[in-house]
Amino acid sequence: MDTTLISDRANEETPSLHRARRAALGSFAGAVVDWYDFLLYGITAALVFNREFFPQISPAMGTLAAFATFGVGFLFRPLGGVIFGHFGDRLGRKRMLMLTVWMMGIATALIGLLPSFAAIGWWAPALLVTLRAIQGFAVGGEWGGAALLSVESAPRHKRAFYSSGVQVGYGVGLLLSTGLVSLVSHYTTDAQFLSWGWRIPFLFSILLVIIALWIRTGMEESTEFEQQQREQPVVKQRLPVMEALLQHPGAFLKIIALRLCELLTMYIVTAFALNYSTQNLGLPRELFLNIGLLVGGISCLTIPCFAWLADRFGRRRVYITGALIGTFSAWPFFMALEAQSLFWIVFFAIMLANIAHDMVVCVQQPMFTEMFGARYRYSGAGVGYQVASVVGGGFTPFIAAALVTFSGGDWRSVAVYLLAGCLLSALTAMFMKDSPS
Repeated sequence: MDTTLISDRANEETPSLHRARRAALGSFAGAVVDWYDFLLYGITAALVFNREFFPQISPAMGTLAAFATFGVGFLFRPLGGVIFGHFGDRLGRKRMLMLTVWMMGIATALIGLLPSFAAIGWWAPALLVTLRAIQGFAVGGEWGGAALLSVESAPRHKRAFYSSGVQVGYGVGLLLSTGLVSLVSHYTTDAQFLSWGWRIPFLFSILLVIIALWIRTGMEESTEFEQQQREQPVVKQRLPVMEALLQHPGAFLKIIALRLCELLTMYIVTAFALNYSTQNLGLPRELFLNIGLLVGGISCLTIPCFAWLADRFGRRRVYITGALIGTFSAWPFFMALEAQSLFWIVFFAIMLANIAHDMVVCVQQPMFTEMFGARYRYSGAGVGYQVASVVGGGFTPFIAAALVTFSGGDWRSVAVYLLAGCLLSALTAMFMKDSPS
């Protein structure tokens, strides 16, 4: 009798684990595409767009304009979260995830084909902003669906680990985007890189899209969504995002505060510092391109390891530790930059972008999605996540560059900005209750 029960349970768990692994792989593959495309824009904006698309204004204003277009993508992310969340809560997570990959890939490839300002004048930056908006709209629907599919399909006590692939996809996307830009930069002159070399990584996105679509075709819908559909079929009601806002208004504010550490650490290290170190300190661009490669590679190991620790010892504990490490690493990072000390620049870049960032980001998928009910979870978690991206991420390089510009090149205001964001995230987590694991 006992043997039969054990056999039955094993038979039940095998397809469940298979579904969880397929969901994790599909979420990871799409995340790689979306983050490769999204981060590639930030890297190129720091190196190229100020000269190729905004050449008729001063270098400092050109940099601000390029980073402003970077931020435009974040403005459209909440809209993507609302639209994809609305249909994802009604039609399923998988359908939306297929569409987000298509949209992101096409927009990115078109940026690689876009004529410069010298060829078509002000149409060039206008089209650049339009394509960036499409990128933001697509990635706005990606995180919510990918996080939900992996969380809702995962074993209950391993949700941080199984859903960590969504954030590992970020690391792989950073690794691929920075690596390809570095490779092209190495084998081209400055003139060649500005003319056509920077376009190659954008066109490479087409191959990544094909691979991601092939993997995602084999995914199944999440178990929790299917169960919710059987138990409570969708009827005509208010918008899911409105339902989420009315039922859990505080969750949106918590998500914004909790994401500050993640967003500020990553974008200041990978986007702002690249521009600041080359234009203000005269350091070679390869330095932070190589740091981006290092950060991306390390994150492929640290994120799942920290997620495993979070499942074992508690998500909030791991999160708070990471946010405090970010708080105490902010000022030393900029001191190392000012001193142009290679060892300490790399050390504190890793402390910020791998230890602090990866510890807080590895628990976000279950932490954020479990704040909302299954019926409107895609809309609630997805929109909250993307609104936080606007507040704390999209204009971080722009704000940091503006602070440096208006302070006459001084870095202290940016260090305070980074430190304060990490500290606010830590304090928010300290006053939260532990979520179920």
